[in-house]
Amino acid sequence: MSINSKTIGIWVLKLLAAVIMLQTLFFKFSASPESVYIFSTIGMEPWGRIGTGVMELIASVLILIPSTTSIGAVLGIGLMSGAIFFHLTKLGLVVQDDGGQLFIYALLVLISCVSLVIIYRRDIFRLLQLSF
Repeated sequence: MSINSKTIGIWVLKLLAAVIMLQTLFFKFSASPESVYIFSTIGMEPWGRIGTGVMELIASVLILIPSTTSIGAVLGIGLMSGAIFFHLTKLGLVVQDDGGQLFIYALLVLISCVSLVIIYRRDIFRLLQLSF
């Protein structure tokens, strides 16, 4: 793989994760009926909806900044693991006739973030060494 195609691939992963998380912020922050329903169903309305939105905003920004991509990707993994957990336990794969779209988005972000963590694993190990 040449440098250019590797760089393009990394940016595709970054943009996929960040754009999906950023796209959902409007719905969380505007208290759209779908978001209120989701967070009410899991018993986390409104603090969970707003808190999750803030964390997704932070994760998205960190993913897009090259020096903090690894931190944002780890945060994204945590957020999407939570989303997938609630889809599998309380919400179901299809939420309010969305055809599973939110579940698929969570999977895409999770896969992108896991891939970014693998790609940037040296940065993560370096950060872990600094903290001990």
